[in-house]
Amino acid sequence: MSDHTCPWWAGSLLASPIRKLVQDPNKILRPHVTAGMRALDLGPGMGFFSLPLARLVGESGRVVCVDLQEQMIAGLVRRAARAGLASRIETRICTADSLRIDDLAGTLDFALAFAMVHEVRDPGRLLAEIKAALGPGGRLLVCEPIGHVTKAAFAATLTLARQAGFNLVARPRVVLSHGALLARP
Repeated sequence: MSDHTCPWWAGSLLASPIRKLVQDPNKILRPHVTAGMRALDLGPGMGFFSLPLARLVGESGRVVCVDLQEQMIAGLVRRAARAGLASRIETRICTADSLRIDDLAGTLDFALAFAMVHEVRDPGRLLAEIKAALGPGGRLLVCEPIGHVTKAAFAATLTLARQAGFNLVARPRVVLSHGALLARP
């Protein structure tokens, strides 16, 4: 895996409504998220998945968005405020070595890692931190872009996920992506 991180200035492009024509967040998330859930959005950028996720968890749910780049989080906060979803979203800045989510241990129902695992230095550590934050039966949806991540590299990610203690539940089809739904036992 690499140390390359998507540049903050690309955040607006990634959050473009045109992207929904190819990757509709509601279609991707709806099978896995219900009202009242506590969810984690990793590397959310400017909130392409975060805002639909906040709508799906509803007023009684919560979405924690963790990103390495302050500019991405600032864009997400602005977009959430305009959409009237700021009260459902908590944002955090992480470091290259820690998600800084230890206080969430065992409290989350769902986590999303969309097109970001390949960008981290230590994906095994990342997966272990996510697993620790999920409660029993909590699910993690991992999707990686086919243009950046080979089948073999995605298989290696799934091996790391098994080593972290996740079980493979399903291989959902996500346009232009390798996808896996994982569960904490």
